[in-house]
Amino acid sequence: MNNSLPLSDVKILDLMWVMAGPAGTRVLADYGATLVRVDSQRRIDTARTLQPFLNRKAGPDNSALFQNLNAGKYGLAIDMTKEAGREVIRDLVRWADVVTESFSPRAMKGWGLDYESLRKIKPDIIMISSCLMGQTGPWARFAGFGNLAAAISGFFNLVSWADRPPAGPFSAYTDYVSPRFTAISILAALEHRRRTGQGQYIDQSQAEASLHFLGPALLDYTVNGRVQSGRGNRDLDIAPHGIYPALGEDRWLALAAPTEEQWRSLCLIMNKPELLDDPRFTTRDARLAHQDPLDEIISGWTRTQDRFVAEDLLQSRGVSAGAVRSLYEMEHDPQLQHRKHFVQLEHNTLGPVTVEGSRFRMSRTPAVVERSAPTWGRDNQYVLEQILGYNEEKITELIVAEALE
Repeated sequence: MNNSLPLSDVKILDLMWVMAGPAGTRVLADYGATLVRVDSQRRIDTARTLQPFLNRKAGPDNSALFQNLNAGKYGLAIDMTKEAGREVIRDLVRWADVVTESFSPRAMKGWGLDYESLRKIKPDIIMISSCLMGQTGPWARFAGFGNLAAAISGFFNLVSWADRPPAGPFSAYTDYVSPRFTAISILAALEHRRRTGQGQYIDQSQAEASLHFLGPALLDYTVNGRVQSGRGNRDLDIAPHGIYPALGEDRWLALAAPTEEQWRSLCLIMNKPELLDDPRFTTRDARLAHQDPLDEIISGWTRTQDRFVAEDLLQSRGVSAGAVRSLYEMEHDPQLQHRKHFVQLEHNTLGPVTVEGSRFRMSRTPAVVERSAPTWGRDNQYVLEQILGYNEEKITELIVAEALE
């Protein structure tokens, strides 16, 4: 443990799984929190089964997603369906400051591990439950992944094209939004406990945590009675605004000109000053009304341009532009390399693996990422002996009871 990190005195029992929960607790691990992540071969974490895999070979340790979300955590492989396993969990509650879980609402209560039960064990415990729709209400027992929450919340209808069925944002969208709220709500609860001595229960709905990104659309409906729908890469207020083909196969350039000054610069860069006097494009409203011919003209120019050269040229003249980069190009991006965004760790079965570093940099207490994600049972002995203080006889009893995996 690095005692110089800001969260080095924070202890977390992590019962999260898949994406949304582990992404939030990973942030806390980066800044020194000691996390014991409970895993089980009886209920394999879905993240272990998701691509991409190392060397394109499936395996419980080979998922890049699982490795990325669980770096820095200790692993305890235990069967929570057995009473002996649950007793270990109760001992970890006595050790922990925070308990995190992302089961369906009825699971923890069925095991006798709900908040009311845990606070009897440790009155000042902080617990957060994260699921799609929250712990109460008619949709509380609706289980699934972030793509379902994104669909229910209205994102799919907006992220699409007018002439096509709803497409939705990439992957399990709310799984990527809610972890930010997971981390900050835990920190807020820890600060509240520091001031008052009181623990608390945090009921987090992934869907509600993500709805603020629909604020303008919700406001547009409540104020104007207008229901927004998919419009591809176009914007309600800006034209041009889109992703345009660049020189080469499957090469693209993102471009937007929100101001008249940027529009003028774009026309001159494309060597088409006549567009400035074209009545279809002389004002913002005119450009919004004639986006099809406008996009054709811009595409005609971008197709002849190297996307990186065009990016530099447009940005140098104040036009918002960015080359669409591939994953390979992101890994080798000089900006990300300069900021040490990608970190190589040594894994006990895979050898060197690459994960992301912290998403933000703190000047006095920078993040430390130095432990790879746990394999099943890798840290059982450490957790049971060093954290819980179990002796050899106690550990043997757990093995005989088949509580350890």
